[in-house]
Amino acid sequence: MKKVISTNNAPAAIGPYSQAVEANGMLFLSGMLPIDPSTGNIVPGGVKEQTTQIFDNIKAVLAAAGVSTDNIVKTTVFLEDMSLFGAMNEVYATRFTGTFPARSAFAVKALPKNALVEIEVIAVLSPAVKIG
Repeated sequence: MKKVISTNNAPAAIGPYSQAVEANGMLFLSGMLPIDPSTGNIVPGGVKEQTTQIFDNIKAVLAAAGVSTDNIVKTTVFLEDMSLFGAMNEVYATRFTGTFPARSAFAVKALPKNALVEIEVIAVLSPAVKIG
């Protein structure tokens, strides 16, 4: 059984998909773009500003499911160009406490709405366990 998770505090889906789906104790978030939910537009600035907005959007969807970034176990980062990795990574590193989730990062030919970065996450719904 699966349950759709959605919130008005993050951008609405721009296609035939859900913001997130809960299934078997896991939460799967669709790729989040750097869209300000109040305007529906990509935030101004570069990859740091876009990464910041993406994490704000991720946090809003996680909160709608009753969890936080501590519950994230895997992220996938899509970048318009790998030269943006360092700046994205500076912001990314500040968005987690304790241990970091597993991560993959890819350069792609293009992203929706000409975004510089998109991030998808997988989280567990049980309480986060601190390791170490």
